Amino acid sequence: MKKKGSQKAQERPSRCPDNSAFKQQKLPAWKPKLTAPTVLSSFFVTGLFCLLVGIILILSARSVKEIQISYSDVCLSCSKLRENSSNWDKECNCSAPFTLQEKMQGDIFMYYRLENFYQNHRRYVLSRSDAQLLGQDVNIQNSYCAPFTTYPNGTPMAPCGAIANSMFNDSIQLFYSVDSSTAIQVPLLKSGNSWWTDKNVKFQNPASHNLTSAFAGTARPPYWQKPAYLLDEEDERNNGYINDDFIIWMRVSAFPTFKNLYRRLSRMNHFADGLPVGNYTFHITYNFPVTKFKGKKQVVLSTVTWSGGSNLFLGIAYTASGAVTVLAGSVIAAIHLKHRQKKTYFQR
Repeated sequence: MKKKGSQKAQERPSRCPDNSAFKQQKLPAWKPKLTAPTVLSSFFVTGLFCLLVGIILILSARSVKEIQISYSDVCLSCSKLRENSSNWDKECNCSAPFTLQEKMQGDIFMYYRLENFYQNHRRYVLSRSDAQLLGQDVNIQNSYCAPFTTYPNGTPMAPCGAIANSMFNDSIQLFYSVDSSTAIQVPLLKSGNSWWTDKNVKFQNPASHNLTSAFAGTARPPYWQKPAYLLDEEDERNNGYINDDFIIWMRVSAFPTFKNLYRRLSRMNHFADGLPVGNYTFHITYNFPVTKFKGKKQVVLSTVTWSGGSNLFLGIAYTASGAVTVLAGSVIAAIHLKHRQKKTYFQR
């Protein structure tokens, strides 16, 4: 009887974990012992590392050559013309000349820069149909796209939504003056400018033997001059929802002043090494009015480095973080040296 009782006492309830080192939390562990030297050394090493990275990033960003040409005032007459909706079918052209004082070597990127254009409004950000942009259904009815969903006669818009409807549609060409009487067009690439994931994953054209039939039964957004399947009439691979200009515009900005990549320099002939010194002119077909919201437009030409463009934010952030960390370490070290306990010796 005594033996049976001892067996019952040794039995464990079914809900108890197994008597193993892992489940009973008896595995060997290491707990660091925080001392003043180890803590202070981690502060100073981290701070100095951030300072070093920040300085390198700032120097790299300052080595970028960039030129900004504003054409809002130069093309003011075109802007006023385009403000009237009855003139949307009228073409207006203007020019913005400038002189390049220093050669811009290497890869050159052209951006358009907008000021005072707020893309971070909640209704604006949600005004799109991801299912439609994936090519699942061009006739999709999405409440988020309202009021840019359908026309009064019931014809659906493709693409729908306020983001697509407000797409930047100025046409910008760059000309280089070889001499006083001859100007040649600078070759620019309009494809390959968007993110690979956007081009191949997030945006897809509807499945069909051709784009014209794929968008049959739909109409372009009100502010567009061309339907989606004619955004790039020269290259069908850069057309419809997978058009680079359209994809880049659909990635909205968090700030009212932003710039989007528009073109890349095709390094050939006179421009194999970049843009030479000389006189240039932007020929602009003005379609995107900005005077109603007191906006400004610029064209930006920029080189790049291993760390990107001329944005100093990341370098300043690293430098500030490093400086704060080193300062905090210095304060802690001073407090420790002032208030550390002195050793007491007992005499026997």
